[in-house]
Amino acid sequence: MRRIILRMKEIEMHLIEKQEKRISIMGRFDPADIAIRIRKKMNRRVEILDIQLPQQPDEMHHAPIMQHT
Repeated sequence: MRRIILRMKEIEMHLIEKQEKRISIMGRFDPADIAIRIRKKMNRRVEILDIQLPQQPDEMHHAPIMQHT
């Protein structure tokens, strides 16, 4: 999973929580596109849990986003 995330240029920061099977990622991207790409590469179900938009237009998107099982 870490290797897949590190190769995506849109993702600026990530946090992998193994116990909860959750990944939090931050960057400028469309959450649905990233979820589809991860699902295809890992061949697992991916669910978008939460999306937090930036306060100002020039801030980056923060999306504690995906849970894989």
